[in-house]
Amino acid sequence: MELEFAGKRMTPDIRRLEDMTDVIYDRDWLKKAEDFDLYYMFRDLSLSRSDGEMLKDQGLRYDITVIPPGMLGCEYMKTAGHYHPLAPGSSVTYPEIYEVLEGEALYLLQKRDLSDVVAVYANAGDKVIVPPDYGHVTINRSNKTLKMANFVARNFSSIYEPYREMGGAAYFFTTDGWIKNPRCEMVAKLRRIEAPDAEMLKHLGMSKGREMYPLLREAGRLEYLTAPDQHMEVFESLI
Repeated sequence: MELEFAGKRMTPDIRRLEDMTDVIYDRDWLKKAEDFDLYYMFRDLSLSRSDGEMLKDQGLRYDITVIPPGMLGCEYMKTAGHYHPLAPGSSVTYPEIYEVLEGEALYLLQKRDLSDVVAVYANAGDKVIVPPDYGHVTINRSNKTLKMANFVARNFSSIYEPYREMGGAAYFFTTDGWIKNPRCEMVAKLRRIEAPDAEMLKHLGMSKGREMYPLLREAGRLEYLTAPDQHMEVFESLI
């Protein structure tokens, strides 16, 4: 899998089945499954050198992830799931913003203590913000390739261990619908919401019909991703 971006052929970091054995729901299928590529991550992209410098100056990174259609036994194809660390000098974790470029996505957001778990349904053009203090898994819920972009702070490492320790997210999306993770005893009831509407997107300088990439050229527009504690009003009505 390669991606053509800015006239160049980009090679990805690859997440394989062997990297995710701890978070797969269908253990009987896993026992017989051979290793294969699950999804592809193209990190730190920019259309030009000046765009790349602007991203660095703002402490941001622009990535594209491609998740082919497929099944993990009875479970739909998904990412490993992770949390973000606290922003320096803050009591809240780094947020992230995703944009569906192609396909249909399902973002499962959950608080660390599982007191809130939210499924966000998104289609091409939709933008979804992962608020501070939520972990997230992305699920390809269709038979089409899911291609999505994200903006996120560039100077931290994601935290995967809580998902591995729990054997996955609080809920699994399967051919039988949502199934609660049996290892999550104290967990909130799953809520379903849609992606932010036109009014919310307009407030953030975005629209469904316009890709979010040019936002990196608007000084301060994405500051809520690197200094979330100073912009908590952005996240209040999201979920």
